[in-house]
Formats: sequence, structure tokens, C-alpha cells
Amino acid sequence: MRAEFRRLLATRMWVGLLIAAAVLGGGMIGAMALVGPENFDPPLPGLDTETGVRSLLGILGYTAFVPAAAGTVAVTAEYRHRTAAVTFLFAPRRWQVLAAKLATYAVLGLAYGLVLASTAAAALLTVAAARGVTLGLPAHTVLALLGRISVAMVVYLLIGVGMGALIRNQVAALCVVIGYLYMGETLLMMIPGVNMLYPVLPGGATAALTDFTYVADAMSEQLGSATIQLLPPAAGALVLGMYALTAAAIGLVLPMRRDIT
Repeated sequence: MRAEFRRLLATRMWVGLLIAAAVLGGGMIGAMALVGPENFDPPLPGLDTETGVRSLLGILGYTAFVPAAAGTVAVTAEYRHRTAAVTFLFAPRRWQVLAAKLATYAVLGLAYGLVLASTAAAALLTVAAARGVTLGLPAHTVLALLGRISVAMVVYLLIGVGMGALIRNQVAALCVVIGYLYMGETLLMMIPGVNMLYPVLPGGATAALTDFTYVADAMSEQLGSATIQLLPPAAGALVLGMYALTAAAIGLVLPMRRDIT
């Protein structure tokens, strides 16, 4: 793990990832709060309502492709730059190397989530105070919701690690990860019947953590289909945990069974 942290800190990826978290958390949420969700097109409920605050914070779930992409790059770069061969020759017990990678990048995912959540909280509370708006949720509930989102980002980074182990070509893996998380689930929600799977997909489970029902309700209304019922927050956390375990298993098992070249 010490070697993995040294390798990570010797690159610029972790700096870029944390800067992206601050921009997406503080910058995006601050700007949206300043404009006012009620002025969006289509409009969202205002910040003085519970639904409005939850909807605004729930949008952070759509930034999950950033840590997922970082996790993918972390693994595929080993094969792209052919450093995996040196690593595995130096430490032939591959499971130890892979477990250290998973633990290291889980810490990176948590760091991304904490920066994302803390800057979003600071921006939201500052803008609400400046506008003289009383938030529809108490501050401790807002912080709890953001805490859940920060932990969810660990899952997405591990999903990226698993995808990088599954698809070792960096460009192809990034296209799959970003394409699915950024557009894939939204496209699935546009298909009647198939959209009912949304609650058990990563995006739906993340939305359940913050009770972010706006997108699911809007899609159901547009399609004229039955309302999509998200899972309870605890069940959403369980589903995300299963995705994290599955991704970790893929990241651990596949490289142990494949040739490096």
C-alpha cells in the first residue's frame, strides 16, 4: 500500500480528481443555488422546500463518472505503460498487489467524495444565507445526505477499477464507463418496462440514498408509464455495497488469471 500511495502521489491524477470534486461540488451547486432551482427549465422546487434541497443535492450523483473514470485509468494505465509486468515480477503474489490497489483507490474515492460533499455544503449554505433563504432541510440532514453521496463515490471508483480489469484497453474501458454512467442509464429509463430496472442500477441506488426522485418521476411522466419507486435508503446502500464487492472481486480475480501481455 505504501508503494501504491507513492505511485499515486507521483502522478497528477489525484490533484485533478480533487480539483474536479471542488469544481463540481462547490462550483456547480453554488451556481445552481444562486440561480435558484425554481428558475430552471423545467423548474425544480425552491430551496425552501425539502424536495428542492434533495433534488439539488441529488444532482451530484451524476458526477459519479469522474471517480469511475479515475479508477479505470488507474488499472488500465498499468497495461498501457507496461508497468504491470515489473510490479508482478517484483511482487509475484498478485492478490497482495491487487488488494493494495483496491484499498489505495478506495481511499482516493473517499477523498473525492469528501471534497465533493464539503464544497457542496459550503456553497449551498453560503448562497442560502446570502439570498436569505431558509433551507427546507436542517443543516445536519443536509450534511448527512452529502455524507452518503461521498461514500457512494467510493463505490463508483471501485466500479471503474473493476471495469479497468475487465477491459484492459484504456480508451475502450473509458468509453464504456463514461458512456454508461453519463448516458446509458438515462437511455434505459426512456424504454418502457426496462425503466423499472432503474432502482437496482447504480444510479437508482444512489438516488435512493438522497431520495432524489425528480428524474425518475419526470421520465415516468414523459413516457406515461407507472411511477418508478426507488428503494429505501438502506436498501440503496446495500445495492451499492453489492456493486462495490462485485467490482472488487473482478479487480482481484481477473488479473490473477490473465497473462500480463
